[in-house]
Amino acid sequence: MSLIGVDLGGTKIAVAVVQDGTITHKSVEPTPRDGWVSVLDQIARQVEELKQHVPGVETVGVGLPGPLDFKQGMVKFAPNIYGFENVPVRSYLSEKLGMHVDIENDANAAALGEGVYGAGRGTDSSVFITISTGIGGGIVLNGRVIRGAHGVGGEIGHVTALPYGTVAGSGVVGGLEALCSGTAIARDATFALNKPTTTAEAFQLAQEGHPIAKRVVETAMTHIGILVANLQLTIDPEVFVLGGGVSSVGDYFLNFVREVAIDRLGNFDVRPELRLAALGTDAGVIGAALAGRRF
Repeated sequence: MSLIGVDLGGTKIAVAVVQDGTITHKSVEPTPRDGWVSVLDQIARQVEELKQHVPGVETVGVGLPGPLDFKQGMVKFAPNIYGFENVPVRSYLSEKLGMHVDIENDANAAALGEGVYGAGRGTDSSVFITISTGIGGGIVLNGRVIRGAHGVGGEIGHVTALPYGTVAGSGVVGGLEALCSGTAIARDATFALNKPTTTAEAFQLAQEGHPIAKRVVETAMTHIGILVANLQLTIDPEVFVLGGGVSSVGDYFLNFVREVAIDRLGNFDVRPELRLAALGTDAGVIGAALAGRRF
């Protein structure tokens, strides 16, 4: 079955035809900067172009940044897209395209893509954790995203990790994102080393044995390992999929997080299964296509 997915970002709009987890056709255009109508019209144009390749497709899934109102099919606010506030995405695109349209949070869409067709393929349950500028995530169970009663299920980047710690952009005090995102690692490394230091530079120095850089990045990775242990004991997923720029460090990152998680699980005879994300930047558009399915 062919599906169409849309991944809306602050700088680009990706639209793709997805068949059994494989992108068969794809269109990428810059995100308009003059208001939400222009953005949705651009999405509609790209969808119409791709429909020529799959004339029988009837559904579109749209992955969107920012908090969403799922009942109304609206974006409450997308901070990186001009004029994107209280935007009726579902109704506007449904009317314009004459198709069934559904929406999903962009992090949840990526979680769905990875859980069904990426590193979590073949499992019934997975947790996706993406660590880059911020920290996002999603929980997938039997091919569905778990949103929760208020749409905040899977917002793992904002769980409290250090009471009375740094305040994140979400307003959460001591939230995970404020402590171990790529932004936080660069901030702490810059302060500790007393010179401008990127996240990549901090990890490179740490792996070369620099004691201060090592302490900075391993403190951040310890928080991620504790998160994995807590989620294992809370929902017990089959696999954790780790994505984003920080996870691209590879084995150093993956092995350290795994060992911390095992240590924090104490006498529970569980070894969390950690895998690196497999779909790259296509996870969002593939997951958005899946989010548009009619069950």
